[in-house]
Amino acid sequence: MKDRLVYIELKSGFSDDGPAWIAIAGASKSGATLYSNGKAFKSLKGSGIGANFYDIETGEEYWISGVKKSNQDRHRFGRGGISIDRPAIAAYLAATGFSSLPSNLVPEDLKPAEHLEVHDELEHRSRDERLQDHSYDIPRSRSDAIKRRL
Repeated sequence: MKDRLVYIELKSGFSDDGPAWIAIAGASKSGATLYSNGKAFKSLKGSGIGANFYDIETGEEYWISGVKKSNQDRHRFGRGGISIDRPAIAAYLAATGFSSLPSNLVPEDLKPAEHLEVHDELEHRSRDERLQDHSYDIPRSRSDAIKRRL
């Protein structure tokens, strides 16, 4: 797994105020799947609105990016604290150049960034198969995503 420092924010149902965290995320060999906080994320490949990844278990949409050196990771209209995984603190400080954590970051022990057995089954099923489960609400296209938001 290729590890990298990322900012992750839940968008489904929250707009710009969803739970957010900074952690070292793992990636699959191909880089198509990211793992963080016990979750597996796949790219929406441009079909999301305000989100660029989805949780393969729940279908919830997330914004995932690298961390910003300015500590302005949340959308400018977003509010709320951001959790930071304790093992990621040193990497965050090195990446941003800060000497201590900003007040909006709350140290926490998050779940590990690992590939779980449940992810194997879900990862290798097609998007259409996941949609048939009815427990997923993953848009098939950008127009489906727009219709779903109306």
